[in-house]
Amino acid sequence: MSTAARNSARTAAILIAFTIAGTALLAYTFNITRDRIAASEEREKLALITQALPPALFDNDPIADAVQLPPTEDLGTTAPSLVYRATLKGTPAALVFEAIAPDGYSGKIKMLVAVRANGELAGVRVISHTETPGLGDYIDIAKSNWIKIFDGASLTKIPPDGWKVKKDGGRFSYTSGATITPRAVVKAVHKTLSYFDKESGPLFAAAPKRKEHTP
Repeated sequence: MSTAARNSARTAAILIAFTIAGTALLAYTFNITRDRIAASEEREKLALITQALPPALFDNDPIADAVQLPPTEDLGTTAPSLVYRATLKGTPAALVFEAIAPDGYSGKIKMLVAVRANGELAGVRVISHTETPGLGDYIDIAKSNWIKIFDGASLTKIPPDGWKVKKDGGRFSYTSGATITPRAVVKAVHKTLSYFDKESGPLFAAAPKRKEHTP
């Protein structure tokens, strides 16, 4: 074997060795950090859930008792999503849905919608949106209390034609000059309540099943 060939073989061997070592290091790092990352993600999810559902209303771990849902038109989802089940002393207390208003002014508005077992809304929180800064700020609980307008609302308290913004003849207020955003949110919350009304029984009874997903 020529000197050039030997040098090439030696270089290839070194590169292979570095590749194997690098892969092993990445695998080791992944394995030791995976549980910590998962635990951090669980804490973040629980923090979001407790924004929509007051902690006094449940004593279980809703994340561990989640049920995977297929893409659901009433929830505005086009991929599998999760519904988080809350119980208090073993009794069904609430369901927290991942819902999407697909028709926001600038795109999708992702929300958590918490519905008590009696059909009343415990809370609604927007978790992400791309609405115009300023005009869409008031749906964010950190910048406005508008989203609390849904607290305690239900299908029995508000008739179907009331689930609109006041400009459209409904019961929900809105910020002047920004109708599309609240209109989309009100519509999505109403559809989520309708879904709860139809499916709450089976959802409370279903076995928990959790998978990675993207709503």
